[in-house]
Formats: sequence, structure tokens, C-alpha cells
Amino acid sequence: MSDTSQQYDNTNRGAMFKNNRKERETHPDLGGTINVEGKDFYINAWKKESKKGVPFYSLSVKEKVAKESTATEEVPF
Repeated sequence: MSDTSQQYDNTNRGAMFKNNRKERETHPDLGGTINVEGKDFYINAWKKESKKGVPFYSLSVKEKVAKESTATEEVPF
């Protein structure tokens, strides 16, 4: 049996999935997340073809940043 109390280390790992919501050619074919040295990133891929007809994926990454709270601070009168 495996030890279920051990946490999975996601450092330097990621996953991509088919984009089932693609509506335009500019939308990515695949999307997911990746962790690089403890930082989380969104990753997207577009299937393309080189001038010589060789298929490849073009990638983009964007760092995940925590959204700031939009709540206003209470000002005492």
C-alpha cells in the first residue's frame, strides 16, 4: 500500500489539456498550468506547421498572480 499522508511535489511539473472551448483560430489548442522552481504559470499551446511542413507547437506562458482584493477599506469618521 502507498503512504497517502505524503504530499505530492508539483515543483517543475505541469499538465496541458485540449481546449474544448476554442472558438477562433487565435484561441490556443491546449492549455494548462506548470510550476517552475516553485512559481506557478499558465501555459498555452497552438499547433502549427513549419514552412517545410513539420508540425510543432508554439507556446506561451504567463505567471499566475494572486488577484488583489477589490474591497474598500473602512474609513473611521
